[in-house]
Amino acid sequence: MKRTMIAALVGAALSTGALAQSSVTLSGRLDDGITYVTKEGGSSNTRMDSGVLFPNLWILSGHEDLGGGYSTVFKLSSLFNVNNGQLNQDNTLFGQQAWVGIQSPYGTISMGNQFDFSAEYFGQFNVGSAGSGYAIHQGDFDHTNNDRLKNSIKYMSPTLFGGLTFGGMYGFSNTPGSFHDNSGWSVGAQYANGPLTVAAAYTHVATPTIDPYAQIGVHSFFSQTVASVTGNTATDLAPAFQIRSLGTLGIGASYAIGDVTLFGNFSDTVLKYLDMTSVMHVYEGGATWQVTPAFELVGGYQHTGFEGHTWNQVTAAALYLLSKRTELYVSGDYLKASAGVDAVIGASFQPSLTGNQTDLRVGIYHSF
Repeated sequence: MKRTMIAALVGAALSTGALAQSSVTLSGRLDDGITYVTKEGGSSNTRMDSGVLFPNLWILSGHEDLGGGYSTVFKLSSLFNVNNGQLNQDNTLFGQQAWVGIQSPYGTISMGNQFDFSAEYFGQFNVGSAGSGYAIHQGDFDHTNNDRLKNSIKYMSPTLFGGLTFGGMYGFSNTPGSFHDNSGWSVGAQYANGPLTVAAAYTHVATPTIDPYAQIGVHSFFSQTVASVTGNTATDLAPAFQIRSLGTLGIGASYAIGDVTLFGNFSDTVLKYLDMTSVMHVYEGGATWQVTPAFELVGGYQHTGFEGHTWNQVTAAALYLLSKRTELYVSGDYLKASAGVDAVIGASFQPSLTGNQTDLRVGIYHSF
């Protein structure tokens, strides 16, 4: 059934493009590799892991020229696992993005499931993830990992004043009798000109659900016990912890000096639960070095503080292009957390049951 539906969608899109003489493109990304991680749930593990440096995607995108500088634009992108062929999200065909809109000389207005501006503008400065996809900021509380707002309407400006863009969006809750709960909004701006890129974004989500132990390894969250550890066994007591709101501000910059690009960013994320407030601060710095046109080195360091705990993480990676579309890479991360935290890198593994965790990965990436 799924194969038939996908084939029908692709065929319909391509045939529609031919009839209307609009541009429709089928593209995608494939990423797979072998990862060794220490202390995953208390034991080391060697695993096949896909969609790490880049998510595995197949994408339908395109536009129809309406004349006068106006176009209809759309994107449908589906997340899947290379190793078993399954969709990453059950019963969700286009889980990464699904939107349609109008592009004009005054900007683009689109509607659907879309990246928020923390992902759109701030995520690019998460230099660790440029070498290791595991190296997102702790728990992804500050939305560095391609986060989206569902049921959203979004405006993106054209490029102004030699490099300035900005935008805003609102995601509806679609819940009868509750306009606020599960809604969200996001704004951002970016200036990119020559070697310099600077951007800032703010995203607010009402009543989000998070998993404190799985995402950041804490045993206590807002004074609530969220995990119990006995020997080598951990029990996650609050896998669906609903808070009142999450608001995250991110500011970042990059500057290219020859073959080296320097990155820096800071995020301030305010989480509210009942009448309590906690703030997570993340500082990150690093660089990429294009040693040759085919060979790149990446290094990054992150420091995180939250509810009296700290996390320090270093990332290193080497990437080599075999062709314009195919890349081999080796990456590694080391995370050290303060007492009372079971370190977990990128919310990608089981917490370590200790204060540190390490991963080492060899992978291949191909785009089409």
